[in-house]
Amino acid sequence: MSRIVFVLFAAILTDALTAGQVNVEPNTALLNEGDRTELLCRYGRTINYCRIEIPGEQKVLNLSPEWSKTPGFTYYGAGLQAGQCGVTIERVKASNNGQVKCSLGVEGEELSGTIDLVVALRPQQPIIELLSKPNREGYFPEGTQFSARCSVRDGRPPANISWYIDNMPANKRTSQLEIISTPTNDNVELSTSVQEIQWHLSPEDSNRKLVCRSHHQTDRETVPPQEAAYIINVRYAPVHQPEASVYGLYLDHTAIVNITIRASPLPRIEWTIEGLVVSQGRTEGRYSAYEPQYLGNDEYNVTLAIAGLTLEDTTKIYNLRATNELGLTDYQVRISSSSKPPSNSLDVAAIVGIVVAVAVLVLVVLLLLFARATGRWCFGGKSIKTPTNETSDTESADIKATSTATATTAATTTMGGSGLGVSATEESSANNSNEQEAQEQQPQQQQQKKAKSLPAFAAAILKRFHEKDARKGKDKDVETTAEAALTLANEQDTPESNAIDGNDNEPKAIVWQSTSPVWTFK
Repeated sequence: MSRIVFVLFAAILTDALTAGQVNVEPNTALLNEGDRTELLCRYGRTINYCRIEIPGEQKVLNLSPEWSKTPGFTYYGAGLQAGQCGVTIERVKASNNGQVKCSLGVEGEELSGTIDLVVALRPQQPIIELLSKPNREGYFPEGTQFSARCSVRDGRPPANISWYIDNMPANKRTSQLEIISTPTNDNVELSTSVQEIQWHLSPEDSNRKLVCRSHHQTDRETVPPQEAAYIINVRYAPVHQPEASVYGLYLDHTAIVNITIRASPLPRIEWTIEGLVVSQGRTEGRYSAYEPQYLGNDEYNVTLAIAGLTLEDTTKIYNLRATNELGLTDYQVRISSSSKPPSNSLDVAAIVGIVVAVAVLVLVVLLLLFARATGRWCFGGKSIKTPTNETSDTESADIKATSTATATTAATTTMGGSGLGVSATEESSANNSNEQEAQEQQPQQQQQKKAKSLPAFAAAILKRFHEKDARKGKDKDVETTAEAALTLANEQDTPESNAIDGNDNEPKAIVWQSTSPVWTFK
């Protein structure tokens, strides 16, 4: 009971609070100039009138569902009876930026609410300001801490800033985005966004483009983000690189040895061959050193010509020294008349091929082990035996049991005649069943020993096949015994089989052939 009272009290209190205040939707509207929007003020009871004041408009809008007197502004909502007072603005103007006020007449009093209407204003073009200054020629020495500031002025709302180097994210240390308010003469508040970036310059930074890009509410597909750019120039000594090798040169011909190096500014070249120094632009004996050729992006092509290349020349080490105002760097070059050797590293295709080949080989080996253990496929006609003492003793016992069973059957049949044929047959069948069970146990024991050396999944599969083969063998033995008994009964019922020919007074011996389920007379 107390719970119901509490729920009713909460509902009444909520209704009272709702009826006593004006709810607005949305609280803040962020729009571009020219956009269409709906603004709504709601009250919990019927209202008498609806007035709305919009910044930049000269008069107050008195709105109703029944009439529309101001072009571009119409009533929006479910009606005055529903307590709703709203306006639809067909095209938002920049001057409409500010607070929209709605006034609702309720039972002799007036309630009001406000909505923040923000009309976006596109900021100015970004500006990059250098905080670390280059030299007179516009270059920064290698290792200099480069600092720059990007400013995006007079935006509403404030613009965001991102940095790029050659159209890739800069991934450098940047400061937090700073927003500075800048009021205008007409009391319209605009914002300026400022951010700094800094890092230590390396040769790889030379000739790269640093970009400051602004992102704003007014950006569209047809109006891309604005940006500012600066080309960074770095001065540095010739860049070191590993020993170079030049292949494919022809003996007894003029060999051209080309090496590409990076330096800024232009380096001066000097070759040394076993103590012989050849400066750029000079010829010493069979060796000629050319002037460096600029390739772009601070790269230079350095060339050495060797007249009448000999086999001995291919065994020498050619030392190259590049020097500029920031330092010097030595390089080593080897030459060869043979073709370029293949790469030692394997590509992805070769690695995948090797993995697939190994997997196929492992699968084939497992299948062969399975076939050999179960006597299938090419191993189906072979009997695999392990020459152990246990199997040898078992085979000897089986041979003795078979011989005894055959001799007993023959003797009983001869002495008893046709009257004792059935008893002999039963005894022979029993002995034969024992013999077959012993023979079946031999391969099962051998296969169980082999299964121990197989993996777990192969042993499980092998066991399943053994169970199926055992059931099939037992069913076949039962059918064979039944057929043999039926054949013997038919032969005994026939007079010819019971009568003794006068020319042959010897009794017949019934012999069971173990290789074929047929009774024969001898």
